[in-house]
Amino acid sequence: MAPSIPENLENVRHLISQYEKKYARIPDSVQLLTVSKTHAAEKIMEACQAGQKHFGENYVQEALEKISTLNAYNLTWHFIGPVQSNKTRAIAENFHWVHSVDRLKIAQRLSDQRPKSLPPLNILLQVNISHEDSKAGVSLDELDTLARSCNELDNIVLSGLMAIPSPVKEFEQQRGSFHALREARDHLINQGIVSCQHLSMGMSNDFEAAIAEGATIIRIGTDIFGERG
Repeated sequence: MAPSIPENLENVRHLISQYEKKYARIPDSVQLLTVSKTHAAEKIMEACQAGQKHFGENYVQEALEKISTLNAYNLTWHFIGPVQSNKTRAIAENFHWVHSVDRLKIAQRLSDQRPKSLPPLNILLQVNISHEDSKAGVSLDELDTLARSCNELDNIVLSGLMAIPSPVKEFEQQRGSFHALREARDHLINQGIVSCQHLSMGMSNDFEAAIAEGATIIRIGTDIFGERG
């Protein structure tokens, strides 16, 4: 019998705790974000009943249905997919975090469309850390300019950076990409953007290296929910 969602969650949490100790991280300083895209609300409910509160979604319409269904459970919703201009209002009105902002136009729309009745929206700037033509994300060369502009917007908070490095098997190579993102984050803090604290980096195959390099949010889906529905 395959492990249950609560068992999978416990296994991942145990590994996170082990890696926090191994790399001298503060206990509980790494947030587990369970990637629930394409998985039914019932599976999210199982994870919620096992104590999980943070969920990541890629597709707006699918996510809105789950957010409505699970509204009573006070979950924290993270949008982690590409942000289309015609979807910014729905994202601004329904999510707590957006991990994938890579253009000022998108940040401006999220700020303008965030309801004043809600707290500011936490955004992370997606950085194309491996310089891949096929991947979204701002380049390191353009990051400072985008970060300064986003930091001036009213209804969002620039809370950190996100990256999806090109997949490599060697642990030290994995660390290298995450180290570059950490250095970029530290540079922005040193430039006065003190809200830029978070590093959303690391998935199933590389989250140990991400934790070693300072990840504050790791994104895990299949290891918790199984293959996508």
